[in-house]
Parts: sequence; structure tokens; C-alpha cells
Amino acid sequence: MTEAEQLTDPCAHHGEGPVWHRDWPGLRWVDMLAGDVLTLDQATGEVLRAHVGSVAAALRPRIGGGAVLALERGFALADDDLTEVRPFGEVWSDPTVRMNEGGCDPDGRFYCGSMSYQSEPGRGSLYRLDADGSVSVVVDQVTISNGLAWSPDGSTAYYVDTPTQCVDAFDYVDGELRSRRHVAQVAPEAGAPDGLTVDAEGHIWVALWGGGAVHRYSPDGELVDRVEVPAPKVTACTFGGPGLTDLYITTSQVGTDLADHPLAGAVFRVPEAGRGQAVLPYSG
Repeated sequence: MTEAEQLTDPCAHHGEGPVWHRDWPGLRWVDMLAGDVLTLDQATGEVLRAHVGSVAAALRPRIGGGAVLALERGFALADDDLTEVRPFGEVWSDPTVRMNEGGCDPDGRFYCGSMSYQSEPGRGSLYRLDADGSVSVVVDQVTISNGLAWSPDGSTAYYVDTPTQCVDAFDYVDGELRSRRHVAQVAPEAGAPDGLTVDAEGHIWVALWGGGAVHRYSPDGELVDRVEVPAPKVTACTFGGPGLTDLYITTSQVGTDLADHPLAGAVFRVPEAGRGQAVLPYSG
């Protein structure tokens, strides 16, 4: 068992979706319900905040520079410093449903899943933004669409619909997600699976909402390690730093007694936790 160290002040109400990209000033993540992208400037240690919309659900780098974003009900492109945001059209008009979490596939397409604000069963979907700007539904009847990441060889995608308490896997064949099955089951008393990342060895690191921890699973679903986090609502994790060896972990203040948990909303780090994969970029 490992303990994560505090890296930032509790600067996010609902911190989510950490991303490390070598061409950015440092780690980026979202304060989702504030509609902000946060950047930890590795040169100065300052946390910079850029407002991008009513919701900032997820982001990834673009191959040609800048970023792709998932906003409340659709997607957008942004420049490198996130000052110019160019939204695509809304994917849906229902104001009771929002985007939640996403990532890119090995072919450079960006995905983000949705959920209703009240977490109503089956009201979400997993959407895919292709390089030409077209959007399609790849998984429907989702409740809380969360972590999405690929194995090192690109043949398997790992995905979480949080209330199932499972990490699922898809075969990634000819650019499509196929043959969904359960890989790991999280006991309810350990928390609920949220965001995830996959390291260079193929192990799956899963943030546990309500569990104050990150679990590390082998590719076949065996629990092999646990990282303790001093905040209960652990939302997502990623590898970063110059050698992709540090594990960065985001947390939320939502539904948390801050008198009991004053560090909720901070980013935490485990130095030399393993070795991650470089972030997959959007090709559009």
C-alpha cells in the first residue's frame, strides 16, 4: 500500500480528468462544474485557471497543437493557452444531461461520455468525435460514463459506468469497440470506480469515488496495489512528469464535509509510482 502526497492546495470544487502532455506548461485538469481548465505550471508551481464553458468535462491535446474539449453538451477546439475556444454545435439540447469524462483512441478520435445531473439510470451515452467533426454514439444506456483508456498495444479499451461497480473491457478492432465484458469488480465498501489510466505494463489504475484511494489492477483484473489518498472523493488519475513515472490524482469537494476532509479538491501525487503511457492526442 502506498500513500499519495499533497501537490496543490484544494483549488477545485470538482477536480477531474488530469492530463500530462509534454508540450503543455504542466499538468492540466478540469474543475468540471465551474467550467474551468486548471494548469499546474511546472516552472513556477502556480495553478492557472482558464474558463472554457459552463462545464469543462474533459480535454486532450491535438496533434497540430491546442486542445480538444468536451463541454456541457458537446465538443470544442481551443488554442494552446485556452484563451480561444471554438465550440462545435450541441450534440443534444436536453439541459438535464451533461458530458462527464473522456479520452482519445489510438486512431486519434476523441470520446466523452454523458450522464444526467441527477444520475438517472440509462440516460447517458458514450460519444465519439471523429477528425472531421462528426459525432456518433458508440455506447448507449449509460448511467455515469467515466474512465476510458487503452492498453499499451491498443487492442483493448477499458471503460467505467460507475454504478455497475465494474471496470469493463472492449476489444478495439478496426476502430470499433466490441465484445464488452467485465474485467474487475470493485466492492461497494471500497468506493465506486471513477476515472482510470493504464500504465506501460498494461495495469489499470482506477480512482475510487468515496473510497479515498486508487486501485491498481493487473490486465486480468487482479487487485495488486492500493494508493491511499487523504480525500474521500477520488475522481481520476494519470501518469506524468518528464519520465511519465509520477501518478497524479484529482479529487472533488462535492458532497464532502470540508471540516473533516480539508484537503478535498487538491491534486495529489505518488512519485515514481510506475511508468505511464504518453497521452493519445486528437487528430482533428
